[in-house]
Amino acid sequence: MVYPLNGTPAAESSQDKMLYQLKRLGPLTAKELGQRMSITTMGARQHLAQLETASLVKTLPEESVGRGRPVKRWALTSLGHGRFPDAHAQVTSDLLISVTDLLGEAALDKLIEHRTQQTLKDYQARLSGCSTLLDKLQALATMRSEEGYMAEIQELDGDYLLIEHHCPICIAAKTCQGFCRSELEVFTTLLAQEAEVKREEHVVTGARRCTYRIKPKA
Repeated sequence: MVYPLNGTPAAESSQDKMLYQLKRLGPLTAKELGQRMSITTMGARQHLAQLETASLVKTLPEESVGRGRPVKRWALTSLGHGRFPDAHAQVTSDLLISVTDLLGEAALDKLIEHRTQQTLKDYQARLSGCSTLLDKLQALATMRSEEGYMAEIQELDGDYLLIEHHCPICIAAKTCQGFCRSELEVFTTLLAQEAEVKREEHVVTGARRCTYRIKPKA
């Protein structure tokens, strides 16, 4: 079961929506994009051709499926990924480097710990009215989407997956992975009474998205 994605942008054009689908779902064929956007395959191809001309999408090596024709899939380029918010991450990255150079690693650790506690406090306040684990997770996905993470909740084999299709602080996180540890710590503490949390996919290590498996406690 897939729960609705929170924070879906009000895209201004079919091409914006197409970029959003590729960001959220990864490589897709023109036919798959057309079906998701309720347009013809030919219409999807026309939009993709324009996006390719703008260097926002690219084709991947064709795949052979059975005896049929090779399948062509489309994916975002780095420029296409850049169309999504980065929360001024490069400036943040530069500031983190400056903090470390001027004040040392201990000062940076203290800064991240302060951010962790403040984030945890804010999230706990937003989740205070939730009565079930699923309610909490859906509210958490909404908050993360508001922050630019394009988050959603999926149910899988009795567990839940918190999937974040975009990382608005990716550049900063690559500079200081304390941000990633902080996020995992917040989720773990936030859901400690109801579930165990484990990160399964991680953008910083090369994955397309960040995924957290939430396993309800017996």
